[in-house]
Amino acid sequence: MASRTPSAPSSAPARGDRPERTGRSARTGTPEPAGEAGNASEAGRAVGSGKATRPRRRLSVDERREQLIAVALELFSHRPPEEVSIDDIAAAAGASRPLVYHYFPGKQAIYEESLRRAGRELSARFEEPADGPLSERLYRVMGRYLDFVQSHGPGFAALLRGGSVTASTNTSAVIDEVRKAAHEQILGHLALPSPSPGLRLTVRAWIANAEITSLEWLADRSVPLEELQLHLVQEFVASLTLTAAREPALAAELAGFFAGERPDGPTGKLVRDLAGLLAVPGLADTLAVLAVPTGPEEPREQL
Repeated sequence: MASRTPSAPSSAPARGDRPERTGRSARTGTPEPAGEAGNASEAGRAVGSGKATRPRRRLSVDERREQLIAVALELFSHRPPEEVSIDDIAAAAGASRPLVYHYFPGKQAIYEESLRRAGRELSARFEEPADGPLSERLYRVMGRYLDFVQSHGPGFAALLRGGSVTASTNTSAVIDEVRKAAHEQILGHLALPSPSPGLRLTVRAWIANAEITSLEWLADRSVPLEELQLHLVQEFVASLTLTAAREPALAAELAGFFAGERPDGPTGKLVRDLAGLLAVPGLADTLAVLAVPTGPEEPREQL
């Protein structure tokens, strides 16, 4: 009787086989689509080891696109965008380079889409319930803002400084939308029926200063985060007060603003610091001299 060659164990699928799917044989030999091979190899190892493991669910088109954006944003958050490649994104997502190009034409496109997502998140951090003293609301807002800047430092630093090779009209538009959202949110907290051009300019200038200051802080972090947070809020209060000194209508509103503040809040601490300056020898007398006009007061220019 002729000898028979033993057949291969049924639990060891041949190279290129897929795990069993509904209505199809496990031994089809169908090749894996780009970027999904990891799912099959993991299932193959489970079958070879005798473990009955369910293969991971394949991502839908929308899910895969969202995954690539999330992975790219994470990379851009920790490295300058010019140092991140398509291969880096593919590797971090467990996908292939062709699969990334299937969803995005190039790195610039995925960078801009990542920025849009980050921009929406950053804009949302300016949202704050209109409850409690204004300076304390802004303190919470700036805490969330600085936390975002800290966790997305390199990519946003390159963009805001204008030195990134990936900066474009689209990326600038994303940042402009964030600035616009912040501007409208802050004006909303002031709750003025008709903010003057001077007040709008003050808010825009403060937002720009917050960007510059926080990015400078990223470079050395020599100031504790909470101290910077308080400093930025107090700068806004000081700028608001200076604007009110030029605008009688705003000055009348400022009385209500200060009445709602608390001694232990950012504004209370600022007032105590300023009052403490008057205790410096000679400073109060010098300021008193400056407060007295020496001639006819010139009319003030309206902004």
